[in-house]
Amino acid sequence: MNDRVLAMIVSALFLIGAGQSAYPQTSGSAESQSVSTPEPRPIPDPFLAPVHYEGQLCHWVRGIFEDSRGDLWFGTNHYGVMRYDGDTLEYFGDTKGVVGGRISGIAEDTGGNVWFGTDGGLTKYDGKSFTRYSISDDKIDNGVWGFAIDRDGLFWVAHTKGVYQFDGEAFTYFPIPKARISDTTSIISYDRASCIMQDRNGTMWFGTDGFGICKFDGKTFSHLTTADGLCDNNVSSLMEDEEGRIWIGTMFGGLSRYDGKTFTNFTKDGQVAGVEVGAFYEDKNGDIWFAAENHGVYRFDGESFTNLYKDAGLETNGILSILEDREGRFWFGGWMGLFRYDGKSFSPVTKDGPWE
Repeated sequence: MNDRVLAMIVSALFLIGAGQSAYPQTSGSAESQSVSTPEPRPIPDPFLAPVHYEGQLCHWVRGIFEDSRGDLWFGTNHYGVMRYDGDTLEYFGDTKGVVGGRISGIAEDTGGNVWFGTDGGLTKYDGKSFTRYSISDDKIDNGVWGFAIDRDGLFWVAHTKGVYQFDGEAFTYFPIPKARISDTTSIISYDRASCIMQDRNGTMWFGTDGFGICKFDGKTFSHLTTADGLCDNNVSSLMEDEEGRIWIGTMFGGLSRYDGKTFTNFTKDGQVAGVEVGAFYEDKNGDIWFAAENHGVYRFDGESFTNLYKDAGLETNGILSILEDREGRFWFGGWMGLFRYDGKSFSPVTKDGPWE
């Protein structure tokens, strides 16, 4: 077994996480700074994975999102989603309608509904209850890896078997062509779409599991691969910044940035460390944040990269999501739960906070 195949196996286990939630979630009464959790089983359950500190919220925080009401949502493995509304931290799992333990995306539509990508398809929260929309009756076929809502309100879903469109009622398979490459080794699935985004021009970008990037401008498809200068064909994350540049995280090649004509490969150029990159975020100052597996997080101020890791108090080796909320608080989620950054150092967020 060569090193690349072994790395793919390890990466696949990390990407899949723990899958479905095994335990029901119920909610209790809400008080100021209270926590609503299931009884009698604890969250997190040490049976599933180690608990690293007292009050740990969960094993993995996969996604962080702030809705139009100012509520903070945290997607997890095992336990569905958590919501902090300014007073109460509440867990929503299987018994509340959030079916699927791995939350792979969170977004809000123009009607104020909050949507979640899960192992069970898509789930909508209308402010009162959760509604599940399943792509297939086969549990294995419901693996959503991310989704985007385009400017017309159409959902584009990155799925284990490719790309689906969702109009709010039904899913339609949207076949995308594969690039012609010599090495077709995939981590999870030969057909998997790993991430999706729409750029400012309306073009859809699809990250793939071993076939680079596929683009669709509404009429034609095109590809970007290592033959064009991309650092790796196993794409994990995509983001367009305010200047229209595309930031690309990969599983084995690190970080690329595309300006519409050429690629800059920061990892291969030696400016950043870590070959597995993702969790892109652009803050209010225009700084670009991202995570590098086993190397903490980076901040790019337009000129240089600053690495923040154990010297800054970040104990986890795997950050999966980053958010600056409307009050200027920085949140980081990943393995070992949720963390805050105060501009100098990181601290874990427990069930007692810090929230404010």
